[in-house]
Amino acid sequence: MEFAYESDIGHIRTRNEDYVGLFQNKVGIKFAVVADGLGGHKGGDVASEMAVSHLGYRFETTSFNEPRKGKEWLSLEVRKENQMILERAQQYKDLNGMGTTLVCAMFFGGKYLLANIGDSRGYLYRKGELTQLTEDHSFVNELVKRGQISSEEAKHHPQKNIITRTLGVSAKANLDEKILELEDGDLLLLCSDGLTNMVEDEQIAKVLQTQTKLQEKCRLLIKLANEAGGNDNITLLIAQSNNEAEVTEG
Repeated sequence: MEFAYESDIGHIRTRNEDYVGLFQNKVGIKFAVVADGLGGHKGGDVASEMAVSHLGYRFETTSFNEPRKGKEWLSLEVRKENQMILERAQQYKDLNGMGTTLVCAMFFGGKYLLANIGDSRGYLYRKGELTQLTEDHSFVNELVKRGQISSEEAKHHPQKNIITRTLGVSAKANLDEKILELEDGDLLLLCSDGLTNMVEDEQIAKVLQTQTKLQEKCRLLIKLANEAGGNDNITLLIAQSNNEAEVTEG
């Protein structure tokens, strides 16, 4: 596997509430995580950093090497982390109501575990086609599913930032988790909505298909988001299935 990731504050926000990390456990399994602190809430940057750093630290102490074991571990640890975020928010008045989205992946040779909560997304780019693998946990997406608005209308809906599932804020933290097959040459993109709200899927696919290093793909995608307005923090991680083992960070 080869990995690259980068995070950018964008043009509008005064601080970066996104957080990204890549971790390895005792038997070499990799764990990639992107979190987006909830906009409009104090402490969003605290919640996203807590989620990524705590999960990553605890992952590094594990020795499992099967997707099923990874799924069990992640479900348990996310519930624990949710409680920790809630407790921290109760301890400090300025952190009240903080929360974060989460999208993450664990890589087990020819398979990977993909999980998410909130509206940070996971995409697969395979043989020229980009596919969104995760479902947004948002009010607007519920309207789309019920047929009340179109996907195009959802992109500019005034309530598009209302998240229906998060890490923190609520006592419940239910992840969507799935175990998927990985083929040689696949690209997996994990990203915050600072990318997907600014850059169309077709543009993302064009960048991913370019014959450039993964780090350059990261920079190009962030550049596109900023050129479109950079209305939010922009964070992404790209994983490529191949025989190399390189990690780069922006």
